[in-house]
Parts: sequence; C-alpha cells; structure tokens
Amino acid sequence: MPGWLEAGGWGLLAGSALLLGAAVGFFVRIPRRAIASIMAFGAGVLLSAVAFELVGEAYDQAGMSWTASGAIAGALIYTGCNVLLARRGARNRKRSGGDDRSDDGSGLALATGALLDGIPESIVIGTSLLAGGGVSVATVVAVFVSNVPEGLSSAAGLRAAGRGRAYVFTLWGGIAAISALSSIAGFTVLASAPAVLLGWITALAGGAILTMVADTMIPEAFDDAHLLIGLITVAGFLLSFALSHAG
Repeated sequence: MPGWLEAGGWGLLAGSALLLGAAVGFFVRIPRRAIASIMAFGAGVLLSAVAFELVGEAYDQAGMSWTASGAIAGALIYTGCNVLLARRGARNRKRSGGDDRSDDGSGLALATGALLDGIPESIVIGTSLLAGGGVSVATVVAVFVSNVPEGLSSAAGLRAAGRGRAYVFTLWGGIAAISALSSIAGFTVLASAPAVLLGWITALAGGAILTMVADTMIPEAFDDAHLLIGLITVAGFLLSFALSHAG
C-alpha cells in the first residue's frame, strides 16, 4: 500500500471518532458517571501519548530547546483558539457532559473547534509514518478517544437547534475527510522536511493536546468523580504506554 494512502487511512480512522460521537450525541443520552469514566480513560491515554510518543519523539528529532518552544507554541495556540471559540460557546468542545446546547452557532463553533484540533493531530499521524516503522498506534488511539466528545457535543447542540441528521452527519463526515487529507499532507508535504521542523511540529501538537487535557478532559472526569476514576485514568495511561512500546 502506498505510504500516502496508509497515512490517509489512519487519519480517517482517527477522524471517524467524530462521526461516532455525533451518532451518540444525536441518538443517545449517556449517564454522567459513564461520561466521567470515558473522559478519565481518555485523559490517561492522551497523557501517555504526549509523554512517550509526541514530546519524546520531538526531543529525539529536535532537541530540548525546539521541543520546549514547540510545546509552548502549541499551548499558546490552543489557549488562543479557546478564547475565540468561547465567545461562540465552544470553549469546552472536548467535553461531552452538561445540558444540550440549544443554538446553532454553538454547534457550528464546536465543529470549527474540532477542525482546528484535528488538523495538527492528523498531520502528526501522517508524519509518524515517515520514519518507516509504521504509524504511531498510541497517537491514533489517543486522537480517536479525544475526538468522540467533540462530535457528541456538537451533534447534541445541532439537534436541539433543529438541524436534521443529514446536515449533522454531512458536516462531521466532511471534517473526518479533512482529517484524512491532513494526514496525507503530513506524509507527503513534510516528507523532505528537516528533522528539527518535524520535531517542532510534533512538540506543538503535544503542547496543544496537553493543554486540552488539563483544560477540559480532566475537569470533565472529576466533575462527576467516583471511586474508580483514578484507576480508570491509570488504565488508559498504561494502555497507551503499552501500545507505544508494542513491537
């Protein structure tokens, strides 16, 4: 299979979580305690992926100074986007709990937020194939898990605003397709990029994801914390760690 096609397939797989979340948000109401467990597991997966896949890989490629500057840039960009999107009701786009949003603008802002998150994440999935050792499965799993709440939240809001299923699933299908194209771009456009640049981009994605985990996913998990939340978080962390070291 051509490398660019494999990259697109992995990007599409990660982006398909948006469609899965949209289906759940459109048709199902999930109990709050179940949401807390899902978010705790996802936070553990992402923390491990950032530490052992993204930041670790960035350090190997670019060294400490470029890794630090990339991670800080990612945190600043994510925070800046959150400030802008908060004005349209999408600050907590990775969170899936709470009341359904009732205005169309909030649902569209959530979709815009998913697009802003998904492009750099998908680019990193594509660039992970450039070393020739196969895709970073831990990164794909982490992105997949974190994408579900975005589709869920937006679909619930758009449904409450009166949008039909064709509109909702066309919207999220398009964003999933853009995720696939972003992975292809990461594999093709950056194929000849210097290692320092690849490392900086990887660190940027890691910084953005870590900021998102601290800003939205961990608070979501502990909004409705129960006695097993810590254990579930560790389980997600260990799963991602095992995947990153498989093979």
